[in-house]
Amino acid sequence: MATELTLYSREWCSWCIDAKEYLSERGYRFTEIDVGKDREAYKTMTELSDQTYVPTLVAGEEVLANFDTDQLEKFLNEHRITP
Repeated sequence: MATELTLYSREWCSWCIDAKEYLSERGYRFTEIDVGKDREAYKTMTELSDQTYVPTLVAGEEVLANFDTDQLEKFLNEHRITP
């Protein structure tokens, strides 16, 4: 069973754009939530990650916040998260 992925992002965030492209190009399915448009989601994201930075990826019980694609790749590999 695939791990459910949720990506908290903002429209103008270059790291968020990179994360979306990385995940999409590799066949990952994820739900994107724009915290710039949804203040409740922003509050949820900060509670999950203990910080206010995007992108934030929630993969099941694991959380990766404020990352670049190298860190994303390492996180996915360490937690054996596949498309």
